[in-house]
Amino acid sequence: MEELKGSRFAHVTKAHPCFNEKMHDKVGRAHVPIAPKCNIYCNFCTRDINQDENRPGVASCVMNTDDAIEHVENVTKEGPIAVVGVAGPGDSLANEATFEFFEKLGKTNPDLIKCMSTNGLLLPDYAERIAKLGVNTVTVTVNAVDPEIAKDIYTFINYNGKIYKGKEAVEILIKNQLEGIEKLSNLGVIIKVNSVLIPGLNDEHIVEIAKEVKKRGASLMNVLPLIPLNKMKDYPRPTCAEIEKVRDEVEEVLPVFRACTQCRADAYGIPGKKSEDKHLGMTPASHY
Repeated sequence: MEELKGSRFAHVTKAHPCFNEKMHDKVGRAHVPIAPKCNIYCNFCTRDINQDENRPGVASCVMNTDDAIEHVENVTKEGPIAVVGVAGPGDSLANEATFEFFEKLGKTNPDLIKCMSTNGLLLPDYAERIAKLGVNTVTVTVNAVDPEIAKDIYTFINYNGKIYKGKEAVEILIKNQLEGIEKLSNLGVIIKVNSVLIPGLNDEHIVEIAKEVKKRGASLMNVLPLIPLNKMKDYPRPTCAEIEKVRDEVEEVLPVFRACTQCRADAYGIPGKKSEDKHLGMTPASHY
């Protein structure tokens, strides 16, 4: 992580618990679940509305932007929240509410760090809009840069109103992810890349992802273990040794963030501290 400390991004990364491991258990973040729609089908993903599962793609409700602003106001009074992000439960850029929220947040809480996560399909289209809204950091999930590998990770994409499948789909996705990362980086937005480690599929490929995204301006990488669900429910969960091996390889290329807890889309508080890391706890009917 030394590379980030001395970078032009230090003023943001030093306070962001998902970019600075030393702050991970000291500074909080709030995810607002305002983005339910998604535009790609990841074979390992199951989006859901529930109060029980602690993983990405899950929230206890979907909020509108006004309720999300009110929620931010409330949680920033509870504890040291430095970052507010949109992390789903779908894709941030597939939902207009994401942009409406950040515009309002810039007026009500201008000092908070703004972040979002995305699959990157729409990044080239929205890069300038993201930057103009003052979004500081964007996490892009890139699970392959080789279409032959990617076609086994994704079933389809929905791009410009058309469904694409197979190799054609992933070629569009990869192209847009890499172009979008480069465009955002050139606009001064800090980029972290998440890659899901899928044993037997992309485990030997993630270092190649690191090389490609570094060329485009990514500053940090996060290697996440597969949670076997959906079409990949029979895949093995990677072992700690497998994860560490890939992280060590990637670290030869890019700094690696190692403290990720794979948060829910409505998590808030200090990551990893059970007494303080909470979620909304609402019933689905409350904002659904």
